Order: sequence, then structure tokens, then C-alpha cells
Amino acid sequence: MSSQDTSTITRPKIELSEPPLFKIIYLNDNKTSVDFVIESLITHFEYTAETAVTITEDIHNTGSAVVAILPYEIAEQKGIEVTLDARSNNYPLQIKLEPETVN
Repeated sequence: MSSQDTSTITRPKIELSEPPLFKIIYLNDNKTSVDFVIESLITHFEYTAETAVTITEDIHNTGSAVVAILPYEIAEQKGIEVTLDARSNNYPLQIKLEPETVN
């Protein structure tokens, strides 16, 4: 290139946004022990024992409960970890992910 030549650099416009959030929902069943559910909430979601008991009672009384709201990739990983833990202990605990709706 001579000193007369010019070049233009075009940079794409990138818009960043927060990742979508998903609810992690525990579904009640008649086989998974209360102690296992409490322990999984403490282990996988770092709840206190008191909070884990309250959430577990809510799951039992209403049939399900949202235990966390996280970005999709993290929610999916947590769901897999809890499910694997449940299966390795012979429990049929079901975990469901749903998009968090923003009003």
C-alpha cells in the first residue's frame, strides 16, 4: 500500500443482554424421602437447613415448588446433578425447568 491508500475497518455492532433465567422446580412424589430433598437443597443450592425444610414442606403441600431461578446453563446443570444424585440413591425425584416470565 502506498501512503495514498486507505483502509476501513468495520466492526460489527454487538449487543449484549442478560441470559434468560429459568426456574428449577422440584416435583413431589411418594417415594423420595423428605431427608433426601432437604439434603439436596442444602448441598446443591446452599440453602440453610431451616430454609430447606420450609421449601420441602412447600413441595409436599402444593405438589411442587420453585427452588431456584438461574441462567439456563446453570439451571440445566443443577437439574442434572440433582437428578443423578436422586437416581444414585434410588429416588424418582423429578426436576423441571421452566422459563422465568418477566412481567
